[in-house]
Amino acid sequence: MKLCNFSDENELIFNENKELYKKAIFFDLEHYVYRKPVCVGVFGCCYYDSIKNAIEVTQYMIEGKKDVKNILTLAKEYFENAYRTGEKKYIITFSGNNDFTVINYLFEKYDVDFDIKEYFQSIDLQREYEKEKKSSIGLKNLEKEFNIIREEKELISGQNLAKTFSKIIKDDDYINRMPEYKKKKILLYNEQDVVSLFHIYTTWNKFIN
Repeated sequence: MKLCNFSDENELIFNENKELYKKAIFFDLEHYVYRKPVCVGVFGCCYYDSIKNAIEVTQYMIEGKKDVKNILTLAKEYFENAYRTGEKKYIITFSGNNDFTVINYLFEKYDVDFDIKEYFQSIDLQREYEKEKKSSIGLKNLEKEFNIIREEKELISGQNLAKTFSKIIKDDDYINRMPEYKKKKILLYNEQDVVSLFHIYTTWNKFIN
């Protein structure tokens, strides 16, 4: 995703450090929880490629019960590669504790040996907003404050996503019957989440201060 007229002059300064977005991945999960975490439905991450001046997005979406562990293994490989090859040290989220709780529970349940905290320092944009404004906010309302307009304007509720992922893991053929537009809509929704995190981080002081 090529960037036009990109500038970081208004980026968030975290612990007095600039340009941390160059050393960061931007992370968001869509998941299914029934009493306890059941699966990651979509794993989404992006990072900034300074040579291409582009955002590189990676997504994995579950297609059946067989993928419950596969998607966790792919997530581990992505994180390790980002850390070792991409030299990424930070993971930027919005209200990320929920996603971390889900993926860490599933890593442990399926014997995938990985601990995000050992690799990345977390920067939670919801917490940073609360520090500045002394009030809470959701991601979609924060996007409005930052003049971020989504390509897919129709929001998908967490409940609807959970129903979809429940059907996918209970019926191996469901993904084949699922309309293509619905798959694309779920992936686009997640992609816009992670890309929004990048834009919010790099224009922070234009809108917050």
